[in-house]
Amino acid sequence: MADQRLAAVTGRPATPAKPSGRPDTPGIRIGLFVGGLIVALIAGFALGKVIAPTTPAASNGMAGMNMTPLPTFNEASPHTHPNTSGPGSEVGGLAISAAGYTLVPRSSVYAVGKQTLTFTITGPDRKVATEFATVHDKLLHLVVVRRDLTGYQHLHPTKAADGTWTVQVDLAKPGMWRAVADFTAIGAGGVQTAATLGTDLTVAGDYKPVAPPADARTSDVDGYTVTYEGTPSLGATSPLLFRVFKNGNPVTNLDRYLGSYGHLVVLRQLDVAYIHTHPEPDLSGGAVKFWAVSPSTGVYRMFFDFQVDGAVHTASFTLTAKG
Repeated sequence: MADQRLAAVTGRPATPAKPSGRPDTPGIRIGLFVGGLIVALIAGFALGKVIAPTTPAASNGMAGMNMTPLPTFNEASPHTHPNTSGPGSEVGGLAISAAGYTLVPRSSVYAVGKQTLTFTITGPDRKVATEFATVHDKLLHLVVVRRDLTGYQHLHPTKAADGTWTVQVDLAKPGMWRAVADFTAIGAGGVQTAATLGTDLTVAGDYKPVAPPADARTSDVDGYTVTYEGTPSLGATSPLLFRVFKNGNPVTNLDRYLGSYGHLVVLRQLDVAYIHTHPEPDLSGGAVKFWAVSPSTGVYRMFFDFQVDGAVHTASFTLTAKG
């Protein structure tokens, strides 16, 4: 105020006050923060330009992934398969369509007796599939059985050039029957797709279901006695060994049949689910060895096909799987 009064008297401008010498601390801090942020952004951008890949990313979404090899297993002990999701993953034949393929029967209603079953299989392109891979020595395996698991037949239909399959079946008794087709189709680009499809067959008449026989590890068929060892584990693959005897002596002249020395089909009682089994190509201590799994508790029927001197025989067993 004194300087202002002096200026008014003398007519000279007032001398500006000298700074106090203390910095404006908040302003400096803000300035430093903003400046540091700008420097960091510039440095990060420059660093990214230096280390960025010079090649474009692969378009299939798999490039750069570290593919971990599948674990190995000791086949002498129960195990789960790495490509399955636990109990139920080995079950097939419950649907008419799966994996892009559909079973198309020409008819689903039949009279009692021997009949001709004709069907096609359509692919993902809705066209009739005509190319199939040979699995267990055949292009397609067809299992026909009544809903009470009687009348079992393991058949190998004939395929025409247009993809039509034909086979003779014996629908001996009235009731609901099930036809299950197990195959590996070859699609576009040679891609192979395994599928097990099922369809119902209605045979007119008075249906009188038959209860399955009691559990037993011995089965007599056509003068042969067949035994089995092992018990499928719930949700894990376990070995089953089948031995064939005649007049109390082991049969040592089993023919090779469907790629092994026998073929095993396992069906679940309540829904006729088809349980996949995996045979060993060679005998194991004189026994025919399979790997199988119980996808659930319940009653199953096992049908073991074996061949001696060109004749095929089928031994059947009842198995109750428990938790």
